Amino acid sequence: MTKIPPAPLVLGLAGLIPFVWGALTTHMPNLQAWGATHLGPRFVGPYIQLFYGSVILSFMSGVLWGFATKTSGMRATMGYVLSVIPALWAFFMTGGGPTSAGINLIYGFAGLLLLDYAFHMWGLTPGWWMRLRLLLTAIVISCLAIGVYL
Repeated sequence: MTKIPPAPLVLGLAGLIPFVWGALTTHMPNLQAWGATHLGPRFVGPYIQLFYGSVILSFMSGVLWGFATKTSGMRATMGYVLSVIPALWAFFMTGGGPTSAGINLIYGFAGLLLLDYAFHMWGLTPGWWMRLRLLLTAIVISCLAIGVYL
């Protein structure tokens, strides 16, 4: 199995900061108060997780689209169609309040992992892709679950 290169690993982990911050400020009142005062109320608790989660799902649609460009014919067409699902999911499924939006983001990131796997099986991703995606998805879903269920 291919080792994850340092740059994608570091950048991927840095991209988790808003999810981890949201989970921490959900259950640490002093940290939440500090964050709300210094950063603003939408940058703490589930609010940052929900907004940022929607952004990341949309961003990942672009990543999958890029992978689809590596092939042609029917597989490319299927790749393009599948690549828009995360962005559409974020757009249509993150309304209705923080609890339902959080649950839908959890499902969205789980579904994204399945799409990542399909693109990986088609040979369109780097060899290390699934190792990175499994790690990042586990952390994202855990952080969202803290915001939703605890």
